Amino acid sequence: MADAASLASCFSFDDISQASARTDGTDKTPVLKLIRESHAKGYDFVCLPLTTPKWRERWRNMCIVPSASANDTDENATAEQQAEAWRKAPSFLHEEVTISRLDEAVPVLVMVSDWLQLDSTDDWVRHDSEIALRQEVAYASYLNVQTVILPPPRHRSQVASYARAINECLKSTTYMNFSIRLPIYDPAVFQPKESPPIPPLTMGISSTPSAPSTPKIAIPRASTSKSLKAARAPEGEINATWEMWDIIRTLCDYNTRLTLTLDLTPPLPSNAGILNRWMAEPVHHIFLPASTFIANVKGYPVLPKGTQSFLRNCMAHHPIIIMSGVSSGLHTKGGESAYAQYVRHVEKTSSAVQAAMTAGTVEHFAQGYQDYLQNPLQPLMDNLQSITYQTFEQDPVKYRNYEEAVYHALMEWPDSDHIVICVAGAGRGPLVERSLTAIKRSGRSAFVYAVEKNPNAFVTLQGRKQNEWGDSVQLFFGDMRHVELPEQVDILITELLGSFGDNELSPECLDGAMRFLKSDGISIPSSYSAHLAPLSSSKLYTNARISREIKGMETPYVVMFQNVNILSGDGGGVSGRCGQKIQQCWEFEHPRKDATVDERGLPLTNSHNVRSAKLSFHIPHAGVMHGLAGYFEAVLYGHVGLSIHPHSKDRVSKDMLSWFPLFFPFKEPLYLPSNSELHVSIWRLTNERQVWYEWYAESFLPVFNAPSSPEHYEDTSGDGSFFACTSTHVAVPSPVIDAIDAFPSLERSELRKSGEESPKSTAGVIKIGQTSLHNPGGRSSWIGL
Repeated sequence: MADAASLASCFSFDDISQASARTDGTDKTPVLKLIRESHAKGYDFVCLPLTTPKWRERWRNMCIVPSASANDTDENATAEQQAEAWRKAPSFLHEEVTISRLDEAVPVLVMVSDWLQLDSTDDWVRHDSEIALRQEVAYASYLNVQTVILPPPRHRSQVASYARAINECLKSTTYMNFSIRLPIYDPAVFQPKESPPIPPLTMGISSTPSAPSTPKIAIPRASTSKSLKAARAPEGEINATWEMWDIIRTLCDYNTRLTLTLDLTPPLPSNAGILNRWMAEPVHHIFLPASTFIANVKGYPVLPKGTQSFLRNCMAHHPIIIMSGVSSGLHTKGGESAYAQYVRHVEKTSSAVQAAMTAGTVEHFAQGYQDYLQNPLQPLMDNLQSITYQTFEQDPVKYRNYEEAVYHALMEWPDSDHIVICVAGAGRGPLVERSLTAIKRSGRSAFVYAVEKNPNAFVTLQGRKQNEWGDSVQLFFGDMRHVELPEQVDILITELLGSFGDNELSPECLDGAMRFLKSDGISIPSSYSAHLAPLSSSKLYTNARISREIKGMETPYVVMFQNVNILSGDGGGVSGRCGQKIQQCWEFEHPRKDATVDERGLPLTNSHNVRSAKLSFHIPHAGVMHGLAGYFEAVLYGHVGLSIHPHSKDRVSKDMLSWFPLFFPFKEPLYLPSNSELHVSIWRLTNERQVWYEWYAESFLPVFNAPSSPEHYEDTSGDGSFFACTSTHVAVPSPVIDAIDAFPSLERSELRKSGEESPKSTAGVIKIGQTSLHNPGGRSSWIGL
């Protein structure tokens, strides 16, 4: 079995120095020695710092100087001259970098200096940190390094400055990937206050002695791991780190070369809904230090259950897992190899990996198609190629269910000497074959008409009639809406469903074919419904906007979802007004009685197939909506059906291959705070020539009339807080913090004032955002009649 994840061994500067001391001449440099040894141990990559401590020392001596006094004015002036010379022409000395050869850089993931403060509250520290970053990126580019890992942002208040600096680097290089190392949340909230890494010093010419220091995100070492493992992070803090990532990637315009290195050093929260949001992000690397592991009863390193589960889910995205500190002897048994062996064990037990390796599953069939945008078929306008028919015919589940539906319909049909079946849209004949099998199983006497408009597929049907079916089948060439049959039929069978149920014009096609059916006849399928859910996926969003044309963002796409997260939750939400996680838009039933028809039995217009829906979703955890996920459910006959609905597909038609979900993109991402409400409007519209969809969304926050006293809130506007953000005028201090969690110690009765109603009875909403109307008038996408 091919590995889903790659492994990288992470080294520090001390590791490089030790390798230098034991170099025996076999390798030309210490880095080449580490690379060779790592490959021998089964690692695919090496991760190491780009610079040495000497670079940091020189930068500090140039750029950060003590407060000016009478005794050191000359010294400060010299340092400032050196700094200005460096700012004009940034460059390294040989002793300040760890690699200098192309062969050293090939298998290496480079870590940018983690002491750079791109979001410092001191303007000059931030300015010189950005110059140093550009210098390091330029040197890495010189060595053809493919990926650089950036230090995490430290200040919520200056994260925009951090993002702007990264965006400049993205524009200055054309091929290099930038990956931001970010913990799922800031574990510093569980640690005692420590002195800042850089004391409040001044920056040469313009800083003041009172310039604030810059606290870091604390990534815990092994010594603090025990206390952290026992801790539980409040959801507000966990949202804050993701929010910073959202700001960074938004300011970098969703650049596809900007990815995440997710740091699993802190213990993971137990709430899976919070963690699922990372599944929709470009997590290309996972930083996994030895301190994250715990010892099992035999002393071997294993991961906590929450981290195990999260890592298993990540395996579907084929990450590079960066192992750090595994040679430190932190655990008594197993040695260095035990960590990698355990990660491989987690990989093999991943349900996503197992499904991808099992023949007959959707995951196995769809390999290479995950998150790949495909335009839906135009079945009336276009004639399908034989290879397309062949792909669909590989689906044993769909045709098995169709056969069962025909069989049960035959068995329940009143006694008759002659049952007539029509397969409308026969393609290359799989439904005809399954119908004949069902007839044989039932022991009933039946005859089959097969109708097909594709002249090329009709040749295949003629061959199968001649060689396989004989007189049990009669063929008719033409569009089912216009062809005439010699008699009305008892059972009408079609396979015209699309990923959204009706998006391949099944209602319109069946309108034309219903005239074949007797008044008491059976349609297979008998009904189908369309379903929607709000979806987050930076990958789908960037893929849809590649062309930078409006058409790309107003076209529904067929997609095998992988890097996605459904944002909605079950239940009514804070206000009690919201529906289920995935909600039904509308339903079509056949045969239908509401259409006005002409003397031939055809509808006069298509207005009866117009549909609309307005849905309300509860958003339990903060996220960004990039589009809508569309699904369908269908009843073929009785209890037999087809479904790609996530909640029913395994029960109704497990491992069905024929349909992937539909993705309705939004032109601009819509930020949704925790415990917000999303109202989605969608329309199915038509004219004489086309059918199309239009969609639109609005976001709201719940508001309660019960007054809030000032002591319930904290001032979070200060620059020194990692989670600093301005408060809003609704029930929560910030969209980042969950509305319910804003009152962790207050019962509902405590919020109620004398003579006032409960918050639930007085709950309202305040609008916080909206999208534009997508695809008005079918200007960008439509299905031709």
